[in-house]
Amino acid sequence: KSTTKSEKSSDKKDASLPNSKTTDWDMVLVNREHPKDEMNPELTQIGNIQVDSRIAKSAEAFLAAAQAINPAEHFISGYRSVAYQTSLYNQYVEQEMAAEAKVQTYSQPAGMSEHQTGLAIDLSDVDSLNESTTAKQVAEIAPNYGFVLRFTADGTPSTGVGYEDWHFRYVGVENAKYMTAHHLTLEQYLKLLK
Repeated sequence: KSTTKSEKSSDKKDASLPNSKTTDWDMVLVNREHPKDEMNPELTQIGNIQVDSRIAKSAEAFLAAAQAINPAEHFISGYRSVAYQTSLYNQYVEQEMAAEAKVQTYSQPAGMSEHQTGLAIDLSDVDSLNESTTAKQVAEIAPNYGFVLRFTADGTPSTGVGYEDWHFRYVGVENAKYMTAHHLTLEQYLKLLK
């Protein structure tokens, strides 16, 4: 059987796919369609946040690299327990006067937030939901440390979450570089790994 040019290029793309599995610890998916109970990762304190101990060195190196771009870059949030996420989410809903759909564009209900994995960090040069001045540059270097900008503007249809220039997710260097190069969300990437 002869193959077309497009079939050959898709074979080549598949060959470059990292040797990862959907069951790898850094590939866990937590979102509104895939809620999880409290995950209780082993945590390490980095400044004012906690992260899964397995990513602590990568998170520290990523922060240092981000601060080389802009010294104002800092961690805003890391691991959050399900109980804390419940409180935070309810506070946002109250502030938005019960506009829960609006809240879900920037915060997730308890059990549905990546922060409970210990693999997600919020990193910015601002402390609010305002757009950062150096977000694009920080997102570009993130894969070198195993992180991806989790909620891109183009990814909203697959994630259900609006653009967040501050929310980074650890997926490992190989996975992060592949996902970024191919403009894939974690949801899209996991489908490729199956």
